[in-house]
Formats: sequence, structure tokens, C-alpha cells
Amino acid sequence: MYLSDRIKAISESQTIAMARKSRELKAKGIDIISLSLGEPDFPTPEPIKAFAKKAIDDNFSFYTHVSGYLELREAIAHKFKRDNGLHYTPDQIVVSTGAKQSIANAVLCLINPGDEVIVPTPYWVSYAEIIKLAGGIPVFVEGRFENDFKITPEQLEKSISRRSRLIMLSTPCNPTGSVYSYHEMKALAEVIVKYPDLYLLSDEIYEHIHFTDRHHSFAAFDFIYDRVITINGVSKGFAMTGWRGGILAGPEWLAKACDKMQGQFTSATCSITQKAMQKAMELDVATYIEPMRQAFQKRRDLVLEGLKKIPGLKANVPQGAFYVFPLVEYYFNKSYNGFTVRNATDLSLFLLEHAHVSLVPGVAFGDDRYIRISYATSESLLAEALRRIENALAKLK
Repeated sequence: MYLSDRIKAISESQTIAMARKSRELKAKGIDIISLSLGEPDFPTPEPIKAFAKKAIDDNFSFYTHVSGYLELREAIAHKFKRDNGLHYTPDQIVVSTGAKQSIANAVLCLINPGDEVIVPTPYWVSYAEIIKLAGGIPVFVEGRFENDFKITPEQLEKSISRRSRLIMLSTPCNPTGSVYSYHEMKALAEVIVKYPDLYLLSDEIYEHIHFTDRHHSFAAFDFIYDRVITINGVSKGFAMTGWRGGILAGPEWLAKACDKMQGQFTSATCSITQKAMQKAMELDVATYIEPMRQAFQKRRDLVLEGLKKIPGLKANVPQGAFYVFPLVEYYFNKSYNGFTVRNATDLSLFLLEHAHVSLVPGVAFGDDRYIRISYATSESLLAEALRRIENALAKLK
């Protein structure tokens, strides 16, 4: 077999890999509880499905503008203004096949080989691989447990060099659930503004799943507005993972570049997905999204209470998304049946075999002392998974 250096340089997504292992074991009849994928277990809201069905009947089945239907981009622009206080025109917006493609478009359009991209850790699994694909160099900055996994302005400033081109972060964050406050964001923005060639990719896909007073957007700081790329989409907040609808908003020159890039890869995303997204942008959040947010908060609390019962595990209190990211190094160098746990990857494999619970090791997010637990599933399954984890870990001595 001959493969390019490009594909050999990047790693498989660990979240997808663990989900695949779970499916393989389930196919063998093993009762696996999967807490590895970040996928809401709620159905897509009915008005969105109805609007999509009508779009099929109305024959919205032809190619669209690469960046998406104008009426969709107008609806997105209205949503940004209504919910986030951001003023984007339709020409500044590109709709893609999921937020992952939106991120890839931006990175491929901004980064040249040798450019540095600052990535606070822990980070979403695909950031580093997308940077490598563009020939960029990830520069990791540790978000420390004691600071709720968030970097400080001082850390950011120290990481900037003459080759720095972009900083990428998510708030609410995958995998930690951490949320930057307004004042923390402003402090980071005041560092970024000092460096005219430095841009910020703000991944806000978990906007609607937060347990704070409100969501804040980096682009709301007018002094760096023209250097912020806002990423969003419908997968998480609207329970539409399979629809594959992502959003990029930023400077018009970058939106045009992303349109050009996307035109050579996928062209526009599915026309019916676009119509569904249009309805999502118009949906009443209090009626259709708030109940999901409340359910996620209840599940978060259930998981945190369960983790407190397990010796040695330490977890912060996530303020958004649907993940808990506990520190598990207490179990390193402990053994069972001849198997010794050396890191979180080993522990994840141990739990898959002995607890039949699928989790994602922290190495996927830049730190192999942690595991990521997704609580995007029912309370009953979460309770059973925690019981299994507690019993399995008790075997390690």
C-alpha cells in the first residue's frame, strides 16, 4: 500500500475509534454502555423535522450556493444579532457539512506550512490534526485543573511568537465543559489585539448547553471583531448531529476564501439540511432547547455525585457542554490480573473490558492523565455506568 505523508501524519479520531470499539463489542452480544461520543440522545425538535419534510415536498433538491441558501444565511445573521449581539451580513457566513468542516475551511485558508497555531489544552480532538493537515505547527498551552482548565492572558502572551497566526479554543469547551467568563474573554482579547497578524477561531458549537448566566461570544468585543472567526452549528444544541450543518462567520474576505475552498471539496451541504437549519435559527429556544439544557445539567450533577463516591477521582464542575473530565492518575501503576494501568489510555481499555463502559482517554485531548465522560445519555444508563466503573476500579490494587 502507498499512502501520502499527509494522511500518515494525522491520527484517527479517538472518540470515533472508541465508538467503533463499542459497536464491535455490542455486535458480539456484550452489553456496552457508550459514554464516548458527544451526541445528544434527544430527537430533533418537531418543527425542524416538519420544515425539512416540507422542503422535500417543495422540491428543494437541487444544488445551492456553495455557502448556503441566502435565506438561511440571512436567518443565521439574524440569530447572531438577536442572541449574541453580533453583526454579520450573509456575505460573511459560510454554511458547511458540520462545524468540523467549518473549522477545517478556516484553518486551510489561513495557515501556511510552518505557521504556528496556539491551542489551549485540553482541546477538542480534531484541532491538532486539522492544523497538521494544513502544515501548521500546534503550540499547546496548558489549561490547568486548578484554573478550571482555562488559560490566562499571561500564558497566552508567552506563547505568541512571530510565527503565530491563529489561536483556537472552544467555549463551552469540549472535553472539559469549562466556560470562559466575559471578563476572562475580554482579558484574552486584549492580548490578541496587540498582534495584528493573530486571529482567533472561537468554537461556540455548545452555545446553548451552558449552566451560567448566558453565553458570550469573542466577536462581541468590537476591538477584535475583524480578527475573530466564529464557529457554530446545529449538532449539539438542536440535537441534529446526523444532519451535518456547520456555520462559519468572520471577515468577508475569509468567508469568500472558505467558499472557494469548500467549492473544491464538497460544494454546499445538503439542501434539506439547510432548510432544517433555517428553521432551527428561528426556533424559540425557551420552548424547544431549554428543556434539553435542563436535562443535561441534571445529568451533570448526577455524574459528579457518582464520581465523588469513587476513591481517587478528581473532577472540576463543568459549566457547559455535556462532558466531565476527571483526573484519574490515582489509579496509575495499580494492577489487576496481570494488567497494570500506566496512563488514562490503559484505564479506558481496562474499563471497557471489565466495566463494559466506553470512555475516551485524555490523550485524545492532549493530556493522558484524564478521561472524558460524555453524559449525553439517559440518567438510568449514567447511573448504571457509574456503578460499573466504581466496581471495576475497586479491583485495581
